[in-house]
Amino acid sequence: MSVRPGRLAQLDVLRGIAVFGILLVNIWGFAWGTLSLRYGTLPTPAPWLDQAAIFLVAAFAEFKFYPIFAFLFGAGFALHTRSLRQQLGSWQAAQAAYQRRLRWLLLIGLLHGFLIWSGDVLSSYALGGMLILSLASARLGRVRNLAWLLAGGFLLFMALLYPVSPSMTADDTTRQLQEFAGRYAIYTEGGLLAVAALRVRDYAMQMLFVIVMLPHVIVLFSLGILSVRLGWLTEPRRHRHVWHRVLAVGLGLGLPFNLLAATVLLQQTIDPYQTNYNSTLFELLLYAGGPLLAAGYVASLMLAGPALMAALARWLAPVGRMALSNYLAQSLLGTFLLQGWGLAWGARLRPIEMLALALAIMVAQIVISRCWLARFRQGPVEALWRRLAR
Repeated sequence: MSVRPGRLAQLDVLRGIAVFGILLVNIWGFAWGTLSLRYGTLPTPAPWLDQAAIFLVAAFAEFKFYPIFAFLFGAGFALHTRSLRQQLGSWQAAQAAYQRRLRWLLLIGLLHGFLIWSGDVLSSYALGGMLILSLASARLGRVRNLAWLLAGGFLLFMALLYPVSPSMTADDTTRQLQEFAGRYAIYTEGGLLAVAALRVRDYAMQMLFVIVMLPHVIVLFSLGILSVRLGWLTEPRRHRHVWHRVLAVGLGLGLPFNLLAATVLLQQTIDPYQTNYNSTLFELLLYAGGPLLAAGYVASLMLAGPALMAALARWLAPVGRMALSNYLAQSLLGTFLLQGWGLAWGARLRPIEMLALALAIMVAQIVISRCWLARFRQGPVEALWRRLAR
């Protein structure tokens, strides 16, 4: 299957990779929510395959693919508003048209969060997009300055947050484990109404978290806008020197840090009472370390040769072209398979089996995406979204 004329193959491939990377992390949340102990706990002694599954996801997926998705949202914003400006004749009309899209995306996100899964990101992207509408026609210097200002402010906020974060005592850990056990029982064994009530409460808490995270999201949007307007994403061969530098920094700094952070998270999963590492510190630092490695992933793809890019585009571009449909389908299928209102597999699947389930969903979505786009121009949700936003 070839990429439609006018589309950028590398962006579709990146979207496909990001959607699948997000699934590797979300699969755990589908089973028991997202508010604490993402990977649950492991029995003693912990099977090495289960340890490997958790370590690999924590090291190479957690906090790596949502930054790519947000980065691509910013890139899509720049490309789409530019196209709307050419069609409608003014930036004001383009921004108004794009705002309609964002309003409908916000509604889709709210329905997703309240009715399917509490870990929705669409609502935060819609809110962030509304806040950056004026950047569609802004000078490059303004976009760059905003990115630096928000990035510095967010990092300062995280640095100030750590000293005031209370240290976890043994009693705190016991309460956290008890809370997790209760949530685990409801999500994996509860009926439709019990799961729905807990999901609504979790999503309300998630929305409070979104407000705190908006500066971080807008920084990633801004980087996507800059990458399009500077040609880094649209003409990667002309900017190979840029991507080589990004690759060196992303892998050189990001990889060692994320391997260490994954070791800490795995240790916490094996022994929640461990005191050798400050897990709170590493979770906070992942907000910086995760995007660094994500940048390395993006650079690796931008530097890929034509043959590799063609092979990736054949299999992953269709997934990326209907990324919204695939993202929502993952939530619907994952919650049905893992939660108590559905097949309740979450109550009995080991971590290695959870990872295998995620990989099986990926294979199915590759096949379905290719078949769907052989007959239709867009994914079903993308087509509905476009029709509603007219």
